[in-house]
Amino acid sequence: MNNIIKEFVDNVTAKFELMGVDYPADLQVSLDFDQRDIHNALAYIKGAGWTQMSLLTCVDWIADNEFQLVFILFNWKNGVRLQVRTRIDRDKPVFTTITNIYPGAQYYERDVHEFFGVEFEGNPDSYKQLFLENWDDIPPLRKDFDAIAYSDRKYPARKYKANFSTEAGESK
Repeated sequence: MNNIIKEFVDNVTAKFELMGVDYPADLQVSLDFDQRDIHNALAYIKGAGWTQMSLLTCVDWIADNEFQLVFILFNWKNGVRLQVRTRIDRDKPVFTTITNIYPGAQYYERDVHEFFGVEFEGNPDSYKQLFLENWDDIPPLRKDFDAIAYSDRKYPARKYKANFSTEAGESK
């Protein structure tokens, strides 16, 4: 860990209660926040130089009955990549939008809503389908989504021959 990261983590720790800190690689740090602190923390972090949001994604911790929202941020001045993470309830996945802090989050929130079912209050675009037009099942990246059952319901069953090589004209 370099001095830039250490100083930054010390500053964040002085202002917010961190739930965890990890250092997965050089010039990279992961900070875990309680959901109630995440918006203030993101505003502070952006003001500290992490102006680019590279990604917002979601992790399904089905055994814990939680989703983890992961915000990937980048600081162009010092090259430090930052993961800001928080967990939300899986049964009622609702989170207030961060588009007032990172306007580009509008599209990432839409993606996370579509694939995990997280509702982003304050972002009306998050409800528009982008990839899964006319989808009629639970969001497909949730761990309890059964892809085989979905496929069996949606598509006719096919029978396949055991030896595919003879189909292509190859001899035995």
